[in-house]
Amino acid sequence: MNKTALVTGASSGIGKATAIALAEAGFNLVICGRRKEPLTDLKTQLQEKVKVEILQFDVRSKEEVKKAIESLPKESKNIDLLVNNAGNAHGLDPIQSGNLEDWDAMIDINVKGLLYVSRELIPQMVERGSGDIINIGSIAGKEVYPNGNVYSASKHAVDAISKGMRIDLNGKGIRVGAINPGLVETNFSEVRFKGDSERAKSVYEGYRALKPEDIADIIVFMVTRPAHVNIADLLVLPTAQASSTIVHKE
Repeated sequence: MNKTALVTGASSGIGKATAIALAEAGFNLVICGRRKEPLTDLKTQLQEKVKVEILQFDVRSKEEVKKAIESLPKESKNIDLLVNNAGNAHGLDPIQSGNLEDWDAMIDINVKGLLYVSRELIPQMVERGSGDIINIGSIAGKEVYPNGNVYSASKHAVDAISKGMRIDLNGKGIRVGAINPGLVETNFSEVRFKGDSERAKSVYEGYRALKPEDIADIIVFMVTRPAHVNIADLLVLPTAQASSTIVHKE
């Protein structure tokens, strides 16, 4: 029987690439996001290979999360793999002039959203005595950089939550892993810079950034290790990147 993976933020970027890679590996899918059209397109692309369910919800709403997950058909309710990928950066401002709405968005999506989805799915994993959880963090969860204050705080929280999950679920047959990417070329910067595509494009110029597929490949590798192997915490950077602030550009 194929395992079932639930991927949040699956409409684009790392989440979409992860869904595609997991389908190639034989996982049935529950793909989640706020925008239905790209999820529908992805389902059309993958449904000849594996079973695909769509859940449209905003991770910031615990009511939407609960209602969506409870709506899954019986054959898709047992989630073997949870990939907590949904997350965003909003703004790049010094703390003294930070936008309060940006702060709320980052904390609500990156921290509370991850917790809401996890809380709905972990009990069934505990009951079955098996499961995998992969949390997508960031290099910003390992070091703080100028003007990254609240985003870094939200990803430090993801790092702490991953460690806490691993402790609390120890002995329950559940593996908890975290991937902390550096610069990945997605729409991340366009969201951060609120649609300023030129500024976003400049982030990835002059060097070879990671691609979403690079992270997706790592996720598949992590969850297909033997049951006694848990890859707990990975920092993944493009070769040109040495830290949050040091990137060699040609």
